[in-house]
Amino acid sequence: MPAEAAFFDSNIICYLFGSDPATADRAELLLAGGGWISVQVLGEVTHVARRKARLGWTHVTAITETLAQLCEVAALTLAIHREARRLAEDHGFSFYDAQIVAAALAQDCGILWSEDMQDGRMVSTPGGRSITIRNPFIQLAQR
Repeated sequence: MPAEAAFFDSNIICYLFGSDPATADRAELLLAGGGWISVQVLGEVTHVARRKARLGWTHVTAITETLAQLCEVAALTLAIHREARRLAEDHGFSFYDAQIVAAALAQDCGILWSEDMQDGRMVSTPGGRSITIRNPFIQLAQR
């Protein structure tokens, strides 16, 4: 039986260029297994890499191009936007978090790796798709 498809929130990817080796290693291990990101995730990673990590454009380009090779990249569509509005209203997500969830659901991912959302939370659509949000760093924090 194939593993569930995974979707990565930008906060997981940003740990790759953070200062904590344990979280960087965990993020790298997850990404090595492949999965999905969205164009939104690429934009958020670019923003954090430039503004917070102060990386140059050459480094940022290398990061985002590597991500685009490791992961499938979902486009943001009008349907995803509409689903994100519904998720934000029905579930109380911020709009940008809802857009991540909607993109993951549109790709039939079973797991959304995110540090920012509630670990273990399951989100379903009226059409029967569902996804579980997982924080990959919880076990690291408990050590």
